[in-house]
This record gives sequence, C-alpha cells and structure tokens, in this order.
Amino acid sequence: MTCGPIPVLVGNQTSQSNEPGTNVGQAEELLELAGGPGNFKRAQWEDPTLLEARNNVQDMDGIVTQAGKVLPYPHFEVASKLLYRVEKRGTGVIKQLLVPQNFRNTVLSLAHNHVLGGHLGVDKTKERVLRRFYWPGVLAAIKNFCTSCPKCQLTAPTPGFRSPLVPLPILDIPFERIAMDLVGPLVKSARGHQYILVVLDYATRYPEAMPLRNSSAKSIAKELMLMFSRVGIPKEILTDQGTPFMSRVMRELCKLMGIKQLRTSVYHPQTDGLVERFNKTLKSMLRKVIDKDGRNWDLLLPYLMFSIREVPQASTGFSPFELLYGRHPRGLLDVVKETWEQETTPYRSVVEHISQMQERMEAVIPLVREHMRKAQEAQRYSYNKNARLRVFQPGDRVLVLVPTVENKFLATWQGP
Repeated sequence: MTCGPIPVLVGNQTSQSNEPGTNVGQAEELLELAGGPGNFKRAQWEDPTLLEARNNVQDMDGIVTQAGKVLPYPHFEVASKLLYRVEKRGTGVIKQLLVPQNFRNTVLSLAHNHVLGGHLGVDKTKERVLRRFYWPGVLAAIKNFCTSCPKCQLTAPTPGFRSPLVPLPILDIPFERIAMDLVGPLVKSARGHQYILVVLDYATRYPEAMPLRNSSAKSIAKELMLMFSRVGIPKEILTDQGTPFMSRVMRELCKLMGIKQLRTSVYHPQTDGLVERFNKTLKSMLRKVIDKDGRNWDLLLPYLMFSIREVPQASTGFSPFELLYGRHPRGLLDVVKETWEQETTPYRSVVEHISQMQERMEAVIPLVREHMRKAQEAQRYSYNKNARLRVFQPGDRVLVLVPTVENKFLATWQGP
C-alpha cells in the first residue's frame, strides 16, 4: 500500500542542548556541521583528547612501526593521514575513525536523535556508533546523551505484571516463520491511515510495518502479498485471535499459499513475545518523532524501520538487515564517515558480491544460533523473575474469564 511521497520535513521537534535538529530535512544541517575532510584531519591531530592515541600508533599506512611485532587488538593506526582504532568484532575486523571533540555531537545526534536513529536505547545507539567511530570516553558519552534525551525521558515505558515466558524454537531460514499483529486504531493520518500491520521474521528479526486505512482481512491480505513478493512465502504465520486474522479471507490465503496458521491465546498475547516487544518499541519511537497533531506517523514508518533494521539485535548479535541481505546498510553515519575520509567504496562485480555474501552467511549462521540460544535463556530468566506460574488441580474453585465477541475489554469473570 502506498502512502504518498515522503516529504523532506516530517515534523517539528525540540532540539537537545546545543544539538543540531533531529528532523529528516535537518540531516543536511548536520552534514554541513560535520565539515570537510581537511577540517576533520586537522582537528584529529590537534585534539588533546586524542594525544594518547596519536602517541601509540602501531601501523602507518600498512607498515608496522615495530618490525616483526604482531599487532594486538585493539590498536591504533594511521591510513591516508587519518587516525583509526582497529578492533576485532565477531568474525571480522572493524576500523573505527577517531572523532575529535568538536565533531562528536554530530555523531551522537545522527545516531540517536535523528528520525533515522529512532531514539533507540543506549545499547543500540552504542552498537551504531562503535561500528564506525571511537573516541576516549565514548561509552559514557553515549549513555549520557541517550539518558538525558528529553523525548526519551517523557516517553519512558512503565513496567507491568506478567506471566512466565515460553520461547518458540529457533529458526535458521529467513521468513520461514513470521509473527504478525495489528497496532491501532491510531490517530487518523493525513492520508487516512489508522492501523499498522506489523510483521516480524523469527530468524533474522527483520521487521516490516505497513500503514493501513482499515483493519479488514482484505487490506491485510493485500499487504501480505506485496511482502511475499519481496521475501518469499513463509511456512508459518503466528498471530493472535483477532477478527481479521481469523477471517475466511485469511484462512483461504494461508490454504492457497500452503501456510500454517499458529495462534496465540486471546488474553495472553505475550505467547508471541517477539512481536509484543516490537510493538512497544515502535509505539515508543513514534511518540518521540511525530508532529504536534500526530497525523504524520505513517510517513515516519520507513525511517523508523531503517533505524531498527540497521542496529544489531542482542538476540542474534547481528543487525536484521545484515542477516537478510548479507551486508551492512549504508546509513547517515556512514555518509558522515565517508565525508571525513573522502573515500569511495571499492568496486565489486555482482558475482564477487554474491560469493562474498554466501561465505559470510555460512560463517554467521552458527554464531546467530548460539547468540539466540543464550539470549533466549537470559530473556526467559529476566522475564520470569517477576512471574508466577499458576498450577490448578482438579476440584479447585476458580474464576473463569468469559470473553465477548464484540470486544475483549468487555470480558467478565464468572464463578466459582
């Protein structure tokens, strides 16, 4: 479903202390403040906070300063007169451009406050920055920047009570099993959208969020077919028991496509914890970036999806984009880094790209499975700390929750 052209400006937002703006259209302002490569290089070599790094360079344009010495990780190097920190990350090595003091606010603003940053939390902002940049005290700077963000403080989620979490089996194949849910009704957008169809892939955690004008099964089926044309037809779809997902149209679509429908409990959607958590994240992000009347939220969805797809997930150790496409997405921080480096991406043929992508995916799948297993255990432990499993025996006197067809909020307890 199309939602019209995406404008350059997407709302009025309050800037954080002395920071450039956070609108999509203000990315140009941030890039201008980034300055050219000459200014950046000069600042690198004059910045007193980078003195220790300059004094401990161990590699000068590929030549080790101490002959015969094996370079440790991390270490500092100079390439094309620019200063880098080199460290091992997962199965590879990354080069982090060292950022002088006057340029750090640009990095932090793009990584967190900009709509393509999505106002994500400390950990995800940290992953986004450290994949490209470094400076002394960077972790503390990121934490302070995120925790002092006014919009994040005003929209912080409140904790609630919960029952124990039961994880689903781990999958390897992208879009073999997807979770699906509806968010809404929301404030009607200027284009008439009131709902968001949320789809999450279990293997890669790759999200889709599609604006809908209504919650009919026909509208949902249309968007699903458009998505299937991009990612393929899944084997399983997990949904709650909402009316659109239980309709004849959905049943016939799944039967036609050979898709098995899995359903969560009506009054305990946390059975599908993955999509439940994503919905909370998405709604929190929207509250931080929408305009005053809230009618531009549908235009913001592509930007917010980019911000989520770009950063590594704790459960997998990789970004959803990387697991699906086998490469890192080029984002605004990459544009800034390239501006400071003034380097172009080396040319690769299509065959070389596919070959490298296949090799990379074969290498990361075992790592992803191990990450997901550990994350599942950690999540279950953390989630269940405040949970209480209730066991009933035959003959126990209990209350029964009797649902209504019209609205689950009208359900009543009856008995004993």
